[in-house]
This record gives sequence, structure tokens and C-alpha cells, in this order.
Amino acid sequence: MTESSRNPHLSFSRLSRYEQCPRSYYLHYRDKLPAEPGMPLRFGTVLHAALEALLKEAIDEQLVGPLSVERALAFYQAAWLAEGLSGLELFEQGLHICRAFVRVQGVLDWRHVLAVEQDFRLQVGEFTVVGCIDRVDKLDDESIEIIDYKSNYQLFSREEVDSSLQLALYQAAAQTLWPWAKNIRLSYWLLRHDLRQVTVRTGQQISDALTYVEMLGRQIEAAASFPPQVSANCAYCDHRHHCDAYAQALTGARSVVCADLTNLVELAREREEVASLSRVLYARKQELEEVLKAHLQDKEQLELGGVRYRLLPTSTVEYPIEPTLSLLADATGAPKEQLATKLLAIDKKAFDQVLAEVGKQLPRARVALLKAEIDAHASTRYSTRFWAKGMA
Repeated sequence: MTESSRNPHLSFSRLSRYEQCPRSYYLHYRDKLPAEPGMPLRFGTVLHAALEALLKEAIDEQLVGPLSVERALAFYQAAWLAEGLSGLELFEQGLHICRAFVRVQGVLDWRHVLAVEQDFRLQVGEFTVVGCIDRVDKLDDESIEIIDYKSNYQLFSREEVDSSLQLALYQAAAQTLWPWAKNIRLSYWLLRHDLRQVTVRTGQQISDALTYVEMLGRQIEAAASFPPQVSANCAYCDHRHHCDAYAQALTGARSVVCADLTNLVELAREREEVASLSRVLYARKQELEEVLKAHLQDKEQLELGGVRYRLLPTSTVEYPIEPTLSLLADATGAPKEQLATKLLAIDKKAFDQVLAEVGKQLPRARVALLKAEIDAHASTRYSTRFWAKGMA
């Protein structure tokens, strides 16, 4: 092992970068090339900075009450300017997220916020793991909640939340920082969705995760090669412009073509290669479209390379419940209750959001019972969806 391969420290960022793409790890930590973060990462940085400033101000002012929407938006705008972002659509998304955060947070008691952007150093075998926890709340005299803000468009699966290495490391660090906490709840706060995805870990699970961290650290140090992993993440990698594998993927170059469709092994290999390339190309298409959209904010259209680009208005129609039912009842003579049964259904996402807010006011057991009672009246529709996942 050379001196350059030695890890001075580990972090979740280092470990996850290597897991997702060894080539990206090599370019970042071995070649030490300057990073070029994509828009999603930069936008996430802006949101984190705004929420950090908002909560720290609330703590400094010893706030007991709702957070200020005006202050949240002011911090967001300051962070936006500091990061140098542009694009009306993205800016408006941030405004919506900040307003929703204040609403979902509800009443804040500054005494219950134990930490904001809490740094830690954790000894794991021969390695020192460093990191920063977005937020830690005190739930009661024996319990805390670790919160990590996420600006993902997609929700995590239950498996992803329950097996998150990031949350496991945060719990291990929290056990050293707040040793009195017998119970630790781990939460991803999905800012775009106004909800938290929650999990808990046993002592054995934390021990297993730390063993894995040490093994992965050794594996990285001993690695003789750092092959690329082409995927949709390539479009957002901060070293994509230095990566020959990404450049080749953008050309659509393929190495596997199954001539015999009865050969399922070769067919599956081609399918996976095509799937990887299509994700890369689609993500690249979205990246290019965002640039064009930004230029169209103050222009009616662009004519480039024989193609005309415009932003066309779209609309969705929503009918308010009470006046719609009243008009239909008057016109048909049918009772409102009968019409509501035919027309209305509660969106699961909206239902989960309301239930999360109710959970702040009722005991956990009562919330669980309420959900079970409502679930008994729910109907589930099933359809088939093609699914594929690599095997270890």
C-alpha cells in the first residue's frame, strides 16, 4: 500500500462514492481533480444552508412557537445567491420547499433541538470516520431523533431506509455524543414530499455496519484498479467531464448485441447494457433541457440547429369538493354522500402527510391503530411491473 492509497479518514461521502463508482472515487480522492457538482447537488446545498441558518437563529432567539416563513425565504434567497444558481422553475421549487418545511415543522421548541450541523469523529477499527449530522432532536429524557434532510425527487424504498449506511454511522456517532439516549430514531426528511421516512437499528445492526465500514476502508486502500460503473448517476457526477466511460456512454456505444433471442443469458446482458445507457442518455437529456429552459425564461423561443424550442403552458384541473358536490347534487337530485362515494378517493401521499402531522399530537399507539382502521377500508389495485436488480 502506497502513501497515496492510505485513507487519512473515512466518511460516508467517501464510502458511498466508492460503492457507486470506483472511478469517481479515484478521480476525486486520488487524482484530486476539481469537482464540478451538478445542479441537484448545488440545489441541495442551498436548501441545507437555508434550513441550518433558520434553525440556528431560532435557537439563538430561544424560540418556542412556529418558525418564520419570511425568515426561511430570506435565508433561502441568500443561499441561492451565494451558490450562484439560476432558473425560475428551480427557484420556485425552493420557495415551495421552504414554506412547506415551516408548515410541517409546526411549533418548534428550541430546547428540543440538540444540534444543527453537528460534526463528529468516530473511531472504527484503524480508521477515523468523520461526518456531519444535519439535525438532532430530543424526543424525551431517553430518546432522540437523528434527521437528515434530502431533496430527492423519489422516495426511498423501505429496504433503502432500513439498510442506509449513512444513518447507521450517524447513530454510532450519536451514541458517543449523547450516551444518555437509550432510544434513537433515524429519519430522512424528504423535503420535496413533506414527510419523513423513519427507521430504527439494533445494537447488532450498528456493530455489523461498523464492521462493514472497516472492511470497505481496507478494500479501498488495497484496490489496484478503479473501474467505472455506468449508470444514471453519471449525469450528476461531479467528475463526469473527466471520465472516459461517461464520454463513451454518451455516444451510445454498445459492446453486447444479442443476435439469438433464445439465448436468455446474452439477452439479459444486452438488456442491462441498454438499460444503463438509456438511463445515462435520459439523464443527460434532462440536463441539456434544463439549460435550454433557463434561456427560454426571457425569450419566447429559440431556433438552434434547425429546431425550434419553446416553453408551452400546461394545465391541470382540480375540482373543489364542496361546491362540486353541491352543484352535482342540485342537478341530479342524488345525495352528496352517494356522489362522494363515486367521485372521491384519498391520495396515499396526501394521506401519509396528514397522518404524519397527526402523529405529532397523538400517542404512537393511537396513530398506528388509526392507520390500521383506515387501511381496513382501503382498496388496493395490482398490476405487473418489470423489475431487475443485480445479484451480488
